Amino acid sequence: MTDLSLTILPETANDALPIERLHERAFGPGRYAKSAYRLREGRGHRLELSFTARIGTLLVGSVRLSPVRIGATKGLLLGPLTVEPPFRERGIGHALIARALAEAKTRGHRLVVLVGDEPYYEKAGFKRIPKGRAVMPGPVDPARLLVCELVGGAFDGVSGPIRPDWSA
Repeated sequence: MTDLSLTILPETANDALPIERLHERAFGPGRYAKSAYRLREGRGHRLELSFTARIGTLLVGSVRLSPVRIGATKGLLLGPLTVEPPFRERGIGHALIARALAEAKTRGHRLVVLVGDEPYYEKAGFKRIPKGRAVMPGPVDPARLLVCELVGGAFDGVSGPIRPDWSA
């Protein structure tokens, strides 16, 4: 019998093309116009903080973390989080997020930001950033700009533009 259990593994360089195809299916060509994509443009995500989800050998999901700064403070940008449509609402996205956040915390990271729906991401510890406290390059609905403190109080006093961290 084939094992159909979910396996979450660190992303490898060999996963790049299958993940890009997954992004194409899930988000379409309009994804490149989104502010979060523009922020990641030209700066690679961190492989050691990015993960794939598989059922058997089938790639069914992916999550990536990229280094950013919020003002002068180092952080990570979560995304894209992608799950194949037939496999959504089975906990795969939350399993990917949990694994990525746990690894980020283990490696000493303190903050993770993202653009997404608060009701979905609050289950993973994300909360809305107060309007005007952090600003994405390009248009973003402030109600969708979220932060997760991996260490209590890590977002205290943090403010400013969110930009790629080229030094990371």
